[in-house]
Amino acid sequence: MKAPEGGIISAVTHGSLAEEAGVVPGDTIVAIDGRVLRDAVDYQFYAAEHEITARFRKADGSEDLVVFEKDPDEDLGLAFERATWDGVQVCNNTCFFCFLKGLPKGLRKPLYLKDDDYRLSFLHGNFVTLTNLTDDDWARLDEQRLSPLNISVHATEVELRRKLLGNERAPDVVAQLERLRDLGLHAHTQIVLTPGVNDGEALERSLSDLTALYPTVQTVSVVPVGASPRLEDWSRERDGIELLPPEREFARGLIATVRRFQRACEAAYGRSVVQCADEYYLAAGRRLPAARRYDGFPQYENGIGMVRTLMEDWSRLRRRLRAKPATGVAGRRVAIACGRLIGPVLARLTAEFAAETGIEASVHPVTNTLFGERVNVSGLLSGGDFVRTLAGVEADLVLLPRTSLDYFGERFLDSMTVAEVEAGIGAPVAFATSLSEAFEAIQAGPQAPEPASAPNGVFWSDSSIDVPVEAVWVEA
Repeated sequence: MKAPEGGIISAVTHGSLAEEAGVVPGDTIVAIDGRVLRDAVDYQFYAAEHEITARFRKADGSEDLVVFEKDPDEDLGLAFERATWDGVQVCNNTCFFCFLKGLPKGLRKPLYLKDDDYRLSFLHGNFVTLTNLTDDDWARLDEQRLSPLNISVHATEVELRRKLLGNERAPDVVAQLERLRDLGLHAHTQIVLTPGVNDGEALERSLSDLTALYPTVQTVSVVPVGASPRLEDWSRERDGIELLPPEREFARGLIATVRRFQRACEAAYGRSVVQCADEYYLAAGRRLPAARRYDGFPQYENGIGMVRTLMEDWSRLRRRLRAKPATGVAGRRVAIACGRLIGPVLARLTAEFAAETGIEASVHPVTNTLFGERVNVSGLLSGGDFVRTLAGVEADLVLLPRTSLDYFGERFLDSMTVAEVEAGIGAPVAFATSLSEAFEAIQAGPQAPEPASAPNGVFWSDSSIDVPVEAVWVEA
């Protein structure tokens, strides 16, 4: 890690303490109470006092010391260009299923970064393996109470996990989770399931070990391995492992296993704890769990509960429409694009939506040519794929999934801008994540996308981080 130099301020909230003190975008906050700041975590932690002395470096190189008297929970009103100011902890694993290995060229630069930084897990929800923690990192976790963390477990048996991570020195993750327990910290965990590798008895052991650690382990998600053709070839050639998609009977068996653990956890803890990805329910043709089984949807961004959330949103919107029917929208032609996985469900809900509103709505599932057809979720579609599918569509408005844009709502994965995609389609474009947001967009017309509501994607936007050469995935 490089020596910290403080954080460059990208924005100052109007009316905030910082604005009153004359702090402006472009200034750098260097230290608080004499402690040089390494990242946004340090800033949040050391600023949580009644009185602090902050050192700022101005654009002309001069420095200011500013004393702030405030409530400990009151923010100074600063936003930063990036979250970490002393570099990024790089992943030391070589997982055969690492999605980065399958990335095509030409995407946004930060997407190629092999990070494994616990600070980004705390700040932005990134999943990390904890295989690169030092004693200083553990001391900081204790001091600053960085919780919850999102942790990729994959398997709790030590040697199997080392095989999965491609890291013969990976520590015992159960011992690490027990250490988090002793510190009073919490974690959300995931198992990326590869049929024939970490399923069956290995999955049973992992679920048993992890659920026994509740409440330290708040949730356990089981998600399918995602593979582009390039990643499939690499995994087969390097490790002799086939990255198989979830077939119907496999998905049904997995759901039964997960439900058994859910029942045990509900009886013991009053919570489901274990959940599996929406893709398994769709592949199995099984009914999705009720909303209460998602424990508040803490792993929504991991594909856990997105379909249930979409369905619950439509139920609420339909009740509102029946209590107060829509006016002024009947006859409007709307084209809704989505990934192929959610296509059948969204088509059914959209037909009901059209019947309630009189809107002429059509659903257009988009094939992913950037990553391959197996990658079938809406959030990994490129601008080029939307243009190829929707160019020339006869619509008054085209609705695209907000999740396909970066955090700031500016670019798609292939770096196309919103304006470029709109021009390629030849119709006004708006963005939504639910039918209620779609209805608002239809009423209001095209609007510039807002930054994402969840912080996860901020790290992967070009304006949020510089990517050091040594941290980029390089061909072996």
